[in-house]
Amino acid sequence: MPDKIWIFGYGSLIWNPGFAHGQTRIARLEGYERSFCMRSIHHRGTPAHPGLVLALDAGTGGCEGLAFEVDGRIGEETLEYLRARELISAAYLERTVPVVLQDGPVVQAVTYVIDRAHGQYCGGLPLEEQAQIIAQAKGGRGPNRDYLVNTARHLADLGLRDPDLDWLSARVEELCA
Repeated sequence: MPDKIWIFGYGSLIWNPGFAHGQTRIARLEGYERSFCMRSIHHRGTPAHPGLVLALDAGTGGCEGLAFEVDGRIGEETLEYLRARELISAAYLERTVPVVLQDGPVVQAVTYVIDRAHGQYCGGLPLEEQAQIIAQAKGGRGPNRDYLVNTARHLADLGLRDPDLDWLSARVEELCA
């Protein structure tokens, strides 16, 4: 294991990493876009009533998030934790990708991207349909709307506005009022 590893977070890892880490840096990953393109049957929904969670979907744009530096001495245990959390249904694929840290250096970071061949993949849903699903779904980690609101709020706090997440947050708030 190297002396440090990097983890790239784009959704709930931003506000709930769940692992020990040193510095965090705003980072950008090219070639993938943050999207509610994965049906959640565990954490934010159930098999009977799936919710939606964010995934990195291959695309032409990029995604801004956080890069977490992890001491290599706990690298393997950190990856074991992340695999248990993120690979629960095998809809994500673990990848090591180049991310550009805010001040310019490029680092290799572990992240989780959607497997488009997996049955939970649902890319391309209209925003209104996403809002309807998120407003109603609830899973083992609570209401789907909490996941959306926490992610949108933490991205905004970092200065990383995501217009789709902002729109979804406002629409889900209307639906739940």
